[in-house]
Amino acid sequence: MPHPTDGTLRRLLDEPVGVADVDRAHLAGCPGCLSRLAATQQDAAVAAAALHVETAADVDAGWQRLSHAVTAERTRRAVSAAGSGARRRPAGRWRAWRSPIVAVAGVVALLAGAGTAAATNWLQIFHTERIAPVTAPQADLISMPDLSDFGELVVTEPVDVRPVADAAAAAQATGLSVPQVSELPRGVTGEPQYHVSGRVSAVFTFSAEQTARTAAAAGETVPPPPPGLDGSQFRLIAGPGFAAFWSQDRPVPALVVARAGAPTVHSAGVPFDTARDYLLSLPILPENVATQLRGFSADGTTLPLFMSAEKLTSSTTDVNGMPATVFASRAGTMAGVVWVDDGTVSAVAGSLSSDEVLSVARNLRWRR
Repeated sequence: MPHPTDGTLRRLLDEPVGVADVDRAHLAGCPGCLSRLAATQQDAAVAAAALHVETAADVDAGWQRLSHAVTAERTRRAVSAAGSGARRRPAGRWRAWRSPIVAVAGVVALLAGAGTAAATNWLQIFHTERIAPVTAPQADLISMPDLSDFGELVVTEPVDVRPVADAAAAAQATGLSVPQVSELPRGVTGEPQYHVSGRVSAVFTFSAEQTARTAAAAGETVPPPPPGLDGSQFRLIAGPGFAAFWSQDRPVPALVVARAGAPTVHSAGVPFDTARDYLLSLPILPENVATQLRGFSADGTTLPLFMSAEKLTSSTTDVNGMPATVFASRAGTMAGVVWVDDGTVSAVAGSLSSDEVLSVARNLRWRR
């Protein structure tokens, strides 16, 4: 009999009871199809990590399955990285700053040597005006350093995600315009669930000693930092934000529409280019990642969006005149588009095609 289609494999993940017994029997005895199913599961985990919203305990079982899938995938990657010689990342409180809710904030923090401190006379050194993809092998992304490798991070306003009743409540809680979807894509029905998060902020203190220890553990040495960088403190702020999602009882949401205050970084004196140039010169950063970041705007306005070369593709487009980045899984199981408008990051994503998420994004109806 013919091999099951990619759509059938995806349905086995989303709606297992809807897959015919003959397809299940074929899958059980076909190594090639089992390999395709494993790849589809990995894509689902990648999509889940990109679209994941921290939720309360009473969210439907689909979100519980999502959490389990993401945890399993992270464990698999950590074991794989250790086996291939990649540096293992420390667990614990630093891991929280890799959650998708504050992923963009963490990226800015890495670029600027960032965070925040109880100091006065802050100078804004980074503000997000555009987003650009940084594509690298998955192994390089796994080995990217954490903020704890460069100094001390203190969270001053932690992530606090909570459900709200509707769009009006989301607008009231965040002060953001909440768009309406003009026409739902095929297969997406019903009303969305809304979650909101307050502002997130943190303090980062750069440490030349900690950076040198990190480099030594990787068998590298680093040059001395420029004057004023050692012990310098930075303030990182992102949010507030909200996400409206249509789960449709799937492991990956069928559709997500999200907005958040774009990340900014303030310094008590060290310029953006001083911190950026030093960090990008360090040998503990993957060279292909550093090379792409060096090509970004030198004035501190471009926010990188890291993507696995093996898992995702990206392209540039516009959303109603605003530059935008489109990303999609290579297996065709999910897609998204993200853009910045007047200090706010907006995104539309889900288990849809690139054309579908772009259509939703370009036809959003805005309201206060």
